[in-house]
Amino acid sequence: MSTYVAASERYDSIQYRRCGASGVRIPAISLGLWQNFGTDAPMERIREIAHYAFDQGICHFDLANNYGPIPGAAEENFGKLLQSSFKPYRDELFISSKAGYLMWPGPYGEWGSRKYLISSLDQSLKRMKLDYVDLFYTHRFDPNTPLEETLQALVDIVRQGKALYVGVSRYPHDAALKAYEYLKESKTPCLLFQDRYNIIDRMPEKEGLLDMSKEQGAGFISFSPLQQGLLTNRYLNGVPEGSRMTKRDTSLPSKVLTPQLLEALRGLNALAERRGQSLAQMSLSWLLADPRITSVLIGASSLAQLKDNLKSLNNTSFTAEELQEIQRISAPIQLFDR
Repeated sequence: MSTYVAASERYDSIQYRRCGASGVRIPAISLGLWQNFGTDAPMERIREIAHYAFDQGICHFDLANNYGPIPGAAEENFGKLLQSSFKPYRDELFISSKAGYLMWPGPYGEWGSRKYLISSLDQSLKRMKLDYVDLFYTHRFDPNTPLEETLQALVDIVRQGKALYVGVSRYPHDAALKAYEYLKESKTPCLLFQDRYNIIDRMPEKEGLLDMSKEQGAGFISFSPLQQGLLTNRYLNGVPEGSRMTKRDTSLPSKVLTPQLLEALRGLNALAERRGQSLAQMSLSWLLADPRITSVLIGASSLAQLKDNLKSLNNTSFTAEELQEIQRISAPIQLFDR
């Protein structure tokens, strides 16, 4: 295997956006390692995607303790990638991880206790062969642990040098507001709020989380911007063989593809074609057109998909009529639980 040398022009074309009121800027498109970098992904393909992403200026890689399959595998593979390719560029990378979902059996293997969060981050650092992550999130709100316990663990993680910044993911409005206030008072302000947000899942907007992040001086980063492939051309003619919907224990069951949703997807696709974009490109562009959005997390399963998604940066302007049409088509869709 030849030694990787990053492209010299890697920072010339992609846009970087500031995370709220902080000094940190991250690329408008970031690479999430949720489902395509685990044990079922060849290392050659992982390397190809990650190398190309960094060569295009994507320096933010987003992980979590449970990303795989199997849980932990994405971090292990990223650790291998760091050693083989990215070690000379560590200070150019912005690496995030999270903890909140099930990682090991027993009462301390998930949620938001201090014991779980700190233990989980220690494991993540070992898997990735890192001394610290740039950003560490509490991955979900824990209704049974005092919020102060969870947040103080984040503060102490920064003070211990295990993370440079902290973030909050998928918190309800009131808990998020308390988190912002506690972290700010502790002089460890929330850098990024992460949530699922896209054309057909507007819950963060409806709940006021987008405006809140801006008001609190935090950035907002959207995951699942293509709703696990629904906002692509993959399902325009129903459920194709071999797609995510056909797999057991899928996070995208076929029952969500109702006639109403299918009609909406086809309407959005027709608009995208008139704009000279694919549905996926328009969906990403729609997010990037919102000044409240710091970055969108894409999860590429192939180099071709990554290249296609990056083309969304070429056209992030929408006319008032186009925005109204997107709203008209997508407004009736209420499919997804939080």
